[in-house]
This record gives sequence, C-alpha cells and structure tokens, in this order.
Amino acid sequence: MRAQPPASHYVDGAYVEDEAGEAFESIYPATGEAIARLHMATPALFDRALAAAKRGQAEWAAKSGAERGRILRRAAEILREKNDAISEIETLDTGKAVQETLVADAASGADCIEYFGALAADIRGSHIEFPNGFAYTRREPLGICAGIGAWNYPIQIASWKSAPALACGNAMIFKPSEVTPLTALKLAEIYTEAGVPAGVFNVLQGGGALGAMLSSHPAIDKVSVTGSVGTGAKVMGGAAETTKHVTLELGGKSPILVFADADLDAAVSGAILGNFYSTGQICSNGTRVFVERSVRQAFVEKLAERAKAIRLGDPLDPETHLGPLVSKAQYDRVLSYMELGRSQGATLACGGKAAEVAGLPNGLFVEPTIFTDVDDTMRIAREEIFGPVMCVMDFDSEDEAIRRANATDFGLAAGIYTRDLSRAHRMAARVAAGTVWVNSYNLTPVEMPFGGVKRSGIGRENGREALEHYSQVKSVYLATGPEEAPY
Repeated sequence: MRAQPPASHYVDGAYVEDEAGEAFESIYPATGEAIARLHMATPALFDRALAAAKRGQAEWAAKSGAERGRILRRAAEILREKNDAISEIETLDTGKAVQETLVADAASGADCIEYFGALAADIRGSHIEFPNGFAYTRREPLGICAGIGAWNYPIQIASWKSAPALACGNAMIFKPSEVTPLTALKLAEIYTEAGVPAGVFNVLQGGGALGAMLSSHPAIDKVSVTGSVGTGAKVMGGAAETTKHVTLELGGKSPILVFADADLDAAVSGAILGNFYSTGQICSNGTRVFVERSVRQAFVEKLAERAKAIRLGDPLDPETHLGPLVSKAQYDRVLSYMELGRSQGATLACGGKAAEVAGLPNGLFVEPTIFTDVDDTMRIAREEIFGPVMCVMDFDSEDEAIRRANATDFGLAAGIYTRDLSRAHRMAARVAAGTVWVNSYNLTPVEMPFGGVKRSGIGRENGREALEHYSQVKSVYLATGPEEAPY
C-alpha cells in the first residue's frame, strides 16, 4: 500500500480509526493495486464528530473574521508547501496525470482557501435608517455544515466547500467519495497545523448511508454536495426533513458553440480542454460541440489531429497527458456509451475503444473519442457520460444553435467561440447556463461564482456569492422614539 493514511477518519483535530465500520480500499486505477485500506464511519463515530463540530464551531465563531482569515491564509501556505506530495497522492487515488494534479488540484484548493481567508475580515451587514429608528443586519454563521465530495477533484472540492464555510465561522463535517478518500484527510491535517481549532473540520469516510445521515440530521444546518443529479435529489430530499440550507453542484451536458468567424485553433483547444482534461471526468465539460456548418470539416480535421497526439500513459510520468478512468465501474460505463454511439449511427472521427498502455496491462484506459454525425436525440448527445467522449454537431444560425444548446435538462456551463463581440454577448445572455466562457473553456478562478441552473444545481460556490450560502442574515431594529399601540 503506497498511500495508507494513519487512520480512516479525522475527528476533533486528530486521526481516528473506526474498525467496526465496513472496510474498503482505494484502488490506483493505472494498475488495479490497492493503495490504502480504510473503514467507513459508524453511527457512533458520526455522533462523536457532531459533538466535536459543535464545540469547535462555538470557539471558531467567537474569533474575529481577521483572526479566522489569518489562520486560513496560513493553511493555504502550508497546502502550497506540500503540493508535490499531495499531488502524488491525488494521482494515485484518482488516476489523473500528475501533470494535471500539480497545477489543478491542491494548488487550486490553496487559491480558494487564501481567497476566502482574505474575505473573512470583510463579512459584514448593512445599516438602514427610518424616521423613528434604524435597523442593521448581521451576517452570522449557520452552525455545522456538511460537505459531500465527488471523486473527480477530491481536495479541490473539499477546499471549495470548507473555505467559505470556515471563513463565515462555521464548522464542517466532510465526506469524501469512497472512491477517492485520501486527500481530504491531508487537508484536515493542514487546517490543524495552521491553527484551526479541533472539531472545526472533520473528515468521515462513508457511502450513501453516511450521506443520508449528513443530509437529514437535525443538528446539521447546511449540506453542500458535488455529484450526480440523482445524488443531489437524494440529498435535497433528506435536507427537506429539517428544512436545512442546501447547495447542489451537479451534472451537465454543456454545449460549446463555434461560429464560422472564430479562431478555429483556439476553439479546437477549448474543445479539447472541455472534453479530455481529467480524462473527461469534469462536470462542466462541453461535450456537445456545435460548429457552424461552413467550418465544420476544417474544425473536425484539426480536432482529430490534435486528439490523436494526446499521450496516454503512467499517470506519475510528467510527460503523460491523460491517465485512466477512476474506477472499473466508470470504465465500463464509458465503454458502453462508446458502443452506443456506434450502434445509434454516429461516425467515429477517432478513438472509440479501450486503450492499451505499455507496462500497465490492468489500467483502466480508454481512447480520447470524437463522434461526428451526431443527432440530438442520440443518448451520447443527451446523457452525461463523464469520460473522454465528444459529440460534434453542426448548425446554420444563431437561433438554431441556441435552441439546440438549451434543449436539455442540464444547465451547468456553455462555451462560445466567435470574434464578434456583439454576438458573444447576445449568445451569453440567451444560453441557459450558470457559467458561460467566451473564447475559452473550463477556467474556474475562485473569484468567479460557479454553479448551475435547471437540474445542474442550486446555489453557487466560489466568489463572494459563496459567503451568502454559508451565512444567514439577522435583522435588528432599534427604535429611537416611542411607538404607540393603536389600541
């Protein structure tokens, strides 16, 4: 085992084992090797974490925003200092290429923690004047928040959820995906080292049963989940029992619209980043690429040439572009969609099958895949695949492009490639998406709010808007003159 943590859970400022819980393993998807063995949390450990969070939150909320901010900024510094070691663990846990994890995982988590550390001292209310008094508002913490992570960006998601929660004075119990359980524990270590009080950030391992407890327990004041639409619906249902705050960052089937006046090379780069980065395992990926008919052939030729040059290999090799898919279940799912695309009549421009990588016969690798001649009714064009599978379609007008782009239950993101600034603004206003990139794709600076519309989610992560989802407003009215009763 190459990444075995000291224990499975992190509660009240220390590692804790819970051997009564069901055992499970973290598998390195490039080799099939078990790199860690852990136990899921029992209800007894859940209760212990809840008690620790209650104690820790009271102490943490009593600190000034400036004090909390200093500690969070120190945590960001430590995370950057440990980036190389954590990136290697993230690669082993997810299978993502270390070329990516070095710059996009712990590093982006550090950016997030630093950003919200800087905002912590500036969380404030407002003042309202009246003839016989005035009112002011206080922005107060919610209490104990639950974070439920996904397996594609484990430490980034843990940071995106914990940083605004802690900046506002909350405590958090975080449940990583049981597929990628390791780096959230490293983040917990770092928070403790930076000076976050015991109990403020706890990590519990578990599956759906733990997620249900976090969603429905009356002592949890808010739950934030990143995952599938189905998972989000279950969490929302559980949260409804106690009417707690909910943030849902869910799936997508996002469109990229490429107009004839676009820089085609830039559009090809955007489509590659929006489909193949992280081996296609990104919720915001632009997997429906609509190209204006007059440039479709040139676009596909450039795209296929670039895609065929993508290097699959050992994820720990810095020269590798793409690693394997995260699990056997995901591998089987993606291959089944590749077969569906062929059987439903789409044309393969490249890829379309499992990939063999020298020296890694048990690796869960698939070829970067591009389908053309895709009809909007095909399942590969309607359902989230979560793998390196791109659908290319063509269109003739803005109205057609928007109508087809919006013909989905999802609304997480969209991309627009054009040199026409007026068109860019028109299309950005008309497309149904929580985030729109113009002449770029999949850039998520922490200063910018991120989240979806329609079935892609509720609420926003990142940006100042995230503070609104981890705090609540209290209004205080103060009379400066007498108020007479009318009876």
